Amino acid sequence: MMLNALGLLKERRFLPLFTTQFLGAFNDNLFKTSMVLFATYQVFNNPAVESNFNALATGLSLIPFFLLSALSGQLADTTDKAKIIRWVKTAEIGIMLFGGTGLMLARAGYHSIGIGMMLGAVLFLGVHSTFFGPIKYAILPQHLDEDEVLGGTGLVEAGTYLAILLGTVIAGWISVEGASILVLCVAGIGWIMGRLVLPAPRVGPELAINFNPVTSSWRLISATMHIRRLFLAICAISFFWTIGAVLIVVFPPLVKNVLTADERVASLTIAIFSVGVAIGSVIINSMLKGKISAKYSPASVIAMGIFVVAFSIEARNFTPAPDGHLYSVMDFLTHPQSVLVMLTLMAIAITGGMFVVPLYAFLTTTVTKDQTARTVAANNVVNSGAMVLGALLVIVLAALHVSNADMLLAVAAMCLIAAWIAQKLHRACD
Repeated sequence: MMLNALGLLKERRFLPLFTTQFLGAFNDNLFKTSMVLFATYQVFNNPAVESNFNALATGLSLIPFFLLSALSGQLADTTDKAKIIRWVKTAEIGIMLFGGTGLMLARAGYHSIGIGMMLGAVLFLGVHSTFFGPIKYAILPQHLDEDEVLGGTGLVEAGTYLAILLGTVIAGWISVEGASILVLCVAGIGWIMGRLVLPAPRVGPELAINFNPVTSSWRLISATMHIRRLFLAICAISFFWTIGAVLIVVFPPLVKNVLTADERVASLTIAIFSVGVAIGSVIINSMLKGKISAKYSPASVIAMGIFVVAFSIEARNFTPAPDGHLYSVMDFLTHPQSVLVMLTLMAIAITGGMFVVPLYAFLTTTVTKDQTARTVAANNVVNSGAMVLGALLVIVLAALHVSNADMLLAVAAMCLIAAWIAQKLHRACD
């Protein structure tokens, strides 16, 4: 199915959208990773402070999803989606100019104002993602045939994680000055590609848009969650992203303080995770042969939990670098324990990708085409709440002096809950 879907990359109805979202994910991750690695390795020198900073950055990026997802879903279902893409990509240029300036100021030693501007850019990028997120999935049923939607969704998901891979790797190797320039250039290319996306006008009745963030969010969720399989799919995805939030927050400090490796190793290990999710996306599409089903999701996330426990054990037993030193990439790759660590991390990512991709396909195929953007937006509201809880969990556990390796056990426990929900979804759809 995925191999057949690759043919979509030759077509105007898919390629500009795919490229635009790919560049957006790349740029978002390049900036955020550059910021986190800079703060973790060059500004702070305390594992708890590093985790708290990462949690704060994660939380700020999610605030717009709480406040604006309902509005973004309404706009996407009542306005030409291609037009919204152009608005969003224009805004991205300004955001990256602001954030890049913050990076440069922090690098020059003006830490307070620089970090403030960087965190501000993270907040603005959250707004960017809030308005773009529903569109990249909701536009697919308008531009693709019904039997192409799963393959197209898989390509978008795999492309997103490959973009994260590239952004992560480059963030670990490029200078702060280079990152500041590159994010602005990529935003410009994304703006050009966004203008090539084919029109995707409103297909249902015109909506009376509710601009109140509280009531519109409540109505959005209420209108969506009463559909049982949508409710279960959104809950399962939310638990996955709670798990993801904990991993995102914990990972850089864990690499620095437990695996005692430098920022390039941190980017390498996150890159391995990104490759794994992309591989998982391809595998599950092949196994399901185009059928949208949660058949393999429970087993996939249970396997993910088992691998997370294994990774926690391996981290505890990892032989650290001598005091005052960090392993370089070559030192880490030649470390006798590193191969097992990287294979386990890859396994976590593959099983995670196998779990979540079919669930996203449920969101865009369960409802009519004029409701898809609002459905994805409702999912984003619930997901963002779950991720905030994940970030807060890290802050609480850090305050209780729980180590990063021990936090991984909380992730494994959440995998069991996600498996239970996915099993209920599978039964509800049989």
